[in-house]
Amino acid sequence: MDMSTRQTYRLLKLVQDGHPMTLGQQIMLTVQLSIPAIISQLSSILMQFIDASMVGSLGAEASASIGLVSTTTWLFAGLTSACATGFFVQVSHLLGAKDSLKARDVLRQSIVMTLIFSAILMIIGCAVSGPLPGWLGGEEAIHRDASMYFMIFALSIPFLQINVLASGMLRSCGNMYTPSVLNILMCLLDVVFNFFLIFPTRTVDFLGITMTLPGAGLGVTGAALGTALAYAVVALLLMHALCFRSPELKLTREKGSFRPTKACFSNAIGIALPMGCERAIMCGAQIMSTVIVAPLGTIAIAANSFAITAESICYMPGYGISNAATTLVGQSIGARRKDLTWRFANISVIMGIAVMAIMGVIMYAGAPYIMGIMTPVQEVVDLGSRILRIEAFAEPMYAASIVAYGIFVGAGSTLVPSIMNLGSIWAVRLSLAAILAPAYGLEGVWTAMCIELCFRGMIFLIRLYRKKWLK
Repeated sequence: MDMSTRQTYRLLKLVQDGHPMTLGQQIMLTVQLSIPAIISQLSSILMQFIDASMVGSLGAEASASIGLVSTTTWLFAGLTSACATGFFVQVSHLLGAKDSLKARDVLRQSIVMTLIFSAILMIIGCAVSGPLPGWLGGEEAIHRDASMYFMIFALSIPFLQINVLASGMLRSCGNMYTPSVLNILMCLLDVVFNFFLIFPTRTVDFLGITMTLPGAGLGVTGAALGTALAYAVVALLLMHALCFRSPELKLTREKGSFRPTKACFSNAIGIALPMGCERAIMCGAQIMSTVIVAPLGTIAIAANSFAITAESICYMPGYGISNAATTLVGQSIGARRKDLTWRFANISVIMGIAVMAIMGVIMYAGAPYIMGIMTPVQEVVDLGSRILRIEAFAEPMYAASIVAYGIFVGAGSTLVPSIMNLGSIWAVRLSLAAILAPAYGLEGVWTAMCIELCFRGMIFLIRLYRKKWLK
């Protein structure tokens, strides 16, 4: 355990034991939890960036085949995240109340229940992979690659579920370091696997030396396999760190039952069900957005996909701070310290808005360069740059909604925020996108997104500062 991690544990101990904390200590703890979480989130999105840039070199159709099904992969990934959250929020509250024994009982049960849930998702995903590209309105030329990419993703869902669960459990203990390091490893593994699976055997010159590099030449399928293998390796390493190395949650301390109990299941459902429904309906809205974009052509689909990946790099710091806020709020509530809960909420929101405002400026200035990394097709670069610059103006308010949502999750209050997300995206974004797309094309769709994200941030800040979630 490094010095930074030990200091984080000492500060969390102050929360759990009811000791007073200075403003400096509160800010220090928030930063120490946020930085590894931000790195972890960035490494995850970099995997998508790597896939997009490597596949982008194969042409617009290959890129469009991944972009077509990307929103559906987010739907399934969002459901695994909601399922895991139902358990690690319980663990966060129990650790805040210094009940490690019961926290380990919840962990055992969570492993069984999340694996069952992920197996069901895997079966559903494989079943719909064939007709999915047609349902989404994609051109016939990209159906085969899009279908294969999604099927391989579906087969990797149990590993993705383990990854999300183990990362969340470790974060609940205040251990942001291990998930961050292993997610960086996952990113590196993705590069290596993609390098050999996407491209065919080829000859390259390096420092005057000619080398033959082996390759499977699988294209889009290789990108999916590379990501799936990276998920599998890191999921196993995360579970080892959680179950055998974690001071609070390692399962070798005592024997316990893995059999799910009604109490644990009910608590998980109360937290996860609103989130799961929200993720499903939110991703349904994103899929509807894909249906709106698909008739605009292959260039628009590819530009939309690349821009979403590029924007993700901008907002992932917000999700990292949101994860830290979930841990801080969860442990503070478990320790019955509402005053500290409110201060951590304020610090997290202000930090998130500041960081993402800076990222928005960077995205606006560097949009052409970011898009150029992912694709050599100039039409895609030009269109993607224009829509990224539209979205840059929404980043501060988007940060407000992301971090506030993490605060509400830490408090176990997920129903109302989920309804707010759903109302915002369906009533504002999709309505405006349907109106603006015929006249302004992809730029109209992204203008609708920008307006909606600003509206969403505003309503989340109103709920946060009304403080009803604290009760």
